[in-house]
Amino acid sequence: MKPKSKVLIIAGSDSSGGAGVQADIKTITSLGSYAMSAITAVTSQNTTGIISINPIPPKEIERQIEFSSKDIRPDAVKIGMLHSKTVINSVLKSLKKIKVKKLILDPVMVAKNGTKLINSEAIKILKSKLIKYVTIVTPNIPEAEILTNTKIKTPQDMILAANILIKMGAKNVLVKGGHLNSKIMKDIFVNKKELYIYQNIKINTKNTHGTGCTLSSAIATYYSCGKTLKKSCEMAIKYVNHAIKDSPKFGKGNGPINHLNAINIKKKFK
Repeated sequence: MKPKSKVLIIAGSDSSGGAGVQADIKTITSLGSYAMSAITAVTSQNTTGIISINPIPPKEIERQIEFSSKDIRPDAVKIGMLHSKTVINSVLKSLKKIKVKKLILDPVMVAKNGTKLINSEAIKILKSKLIKYVTIVTPNIPEAEILTNTKIKTPQDMILAANILIKMGAKNVLVKGGHLNSKIMKDIFVNKKELYIYQNIKINTKNTHGTGCTLSSAIATYYSCGKTLKKSCEMAIKYVNHAIKDSPKFGKGNGPINHLNAINIKKKFK
């Protein structure tokens, strides 16, 4: 099987393998595409939490993006953890150089255990510059609340927050509804022309580590292969739901999901 497309990941590393660059590579590979990476930070973590975050120098992040893309041109770029104003400016500078049109931003701000992954200066620059530049931004509810300075308690609040992001310059927004206390999971897609709500039965589990990273990488993969953005979101949500249902139940805390759920291995291993 040959890769269908090429996706560049700009994100942090998760030593436990459930989120970050590791989850992104697993997702892109299992969906049949080729993954490249520019690592923004190295974290020491497991399913119970994070004990350290070591940033990669902005100049080195630029080199990873530009040198990799010069040789193997990506069809899409997935952007994850960007922890400082300097890093965001460096990434924007490099993105303008490589001129890839399909850009998916997962505005990673807080880890599952509550550890803050971005500072307030970085949030300002993300809102004023980066959101306007990318194709789609995919915040969860806590991230959407930070970005829009609103409280989100209902699907109507999610729509309001999405429209605030559109007014701030976002082209497309997918607000993820996993944090709402509801039996039906609602993810809301909004742009200037349309509003669409993806509905699924919510899976009651603590094993959801890396779902945001996985979803944005799946969107990037489907979109890089030529699907429409709306269809890419739909297929990515289905992929993540199957991965949650089939989670391997590793670790003592918030366990990872099963990125391999999309692969059918026909060969028998003895």
